[in-house]
Amino acid sequence: MRVRSPARDPRPVAGAPAVAVFGAGAIGCWVGGRLAAGGARVTLIGRPRVLDEVAAHGLTVSDLEGGTLRVRGVRTNGGGAGGTHVRVTTDPAAAAGAELVLVTVKSAQTAGAGAELARVLSDGALVASLQNGVRNTDALRAALPGRPVLAGMVPWNVVRRGPGAYHRASSGTLMVEHHPRGGALYRALAAAGLAFETRTDMPAVLWAKLVMNLNNAINALSGRPLAAELADRAFRRCLAACQREALSLLARARIPVARLTPVPPRWMPRLLELPDPVFRVAARRTIAIDPHARSSMADDLAADRPTEIDYLQGEVVALAQRLGRTAPINAALVRLVQAAEAGGPRSFTGDELAVALGV
Repeated sequence: MRVRSPARDPRPVAGAPAVAVFGAGAIGCWVGGRLAAGGARVTLIGRPRVLDEVAAHGLTVSDLEGGTLRVRGVRTNGGGAGGTHVRVTTDPAAAAGAELVLVTVKSAQTAGAGAELARVLSDGALVASLQNGVRNTDALRAALPGRPVLAGMVPWNVVRRGPGAYHRASSGTLMVEHHPRGGALYRALAAAGLAFETRTDMPAVLWAKLVMNLNNAINALSGRPLAAELADRAFRRCLAACQREALSLLARARIPVARLTPVPPRWMPRLLELPDPVFRVAARRTIAIDPHARSSMADDLAADRPTEIDYLQGEVVALAQRLGRTAPINAALVRLVQAAEAGGPRSFTGDELAVALGV
């Protein structure tokens, strides 16, 4: 089911749910800001470097279509009244009163997040994973037995534009698992004016997103914004080879891959390899990207934070190993990103990267 709702003026809504965003970074702050502007009682739980800005400057969320919403940031160590603000805290215990918990931590932190939530959540709380990767929902379910845990897929790239300011820099429709107990989440998303679909095939959706996210590493190693990187046919050929290798392994493993764009997944490598003028025309019909947007992996490298390479290209390599095969292109990208994390090159040209990948 696809739902599209008009954006709302920021104002309290009677009966709106208490929402905790656990691990609030760029995605978490953007979604949390939209939910708060739609009337939900939102608490952002995360690191001081992010939430100190929100407490001091408030939270501004904007999008490609020109919309901008602003809510106040209020520092708290627990619950609080509803209103046109978000509460911010570093204390995981602040999730105790939440009816909805949106998990937005990096994949490597999922098990720890699940353990912390298990200590504080009420039995009736609904949890949704809005993370990259294909294993996070299972990890949360293992840590939170008996509680409903829904898979979600966030298609957007979100960039920080300044203190407390987050901009949705690409297009797409949020996808969340169809679940009998998901009504409160669906109503909150609709009240926030967010376009979303409920899906019964979330594993296929998550694998499709992972195949698209294989570009994160290429973008991070290019040192360029996403639009500029994808405008270069040499980089696109690297991505096409990476995706083709992954799709071949998924087909061999009989793992379905959902169609998330007008272009079927198996056709995407051919689209990427088109000459630049033809690609530009075709790409305009597929996805819109802000000219300044970069991948989250590029942001992680720039900030000297660990990347999610093990949960993207690394997942493809692990699949190949389970099948008794190899994934040399994806494995090479794992090595290059790990080297970049250690201070190695992170500004390849497209031709240099192609040579390094052997494509």
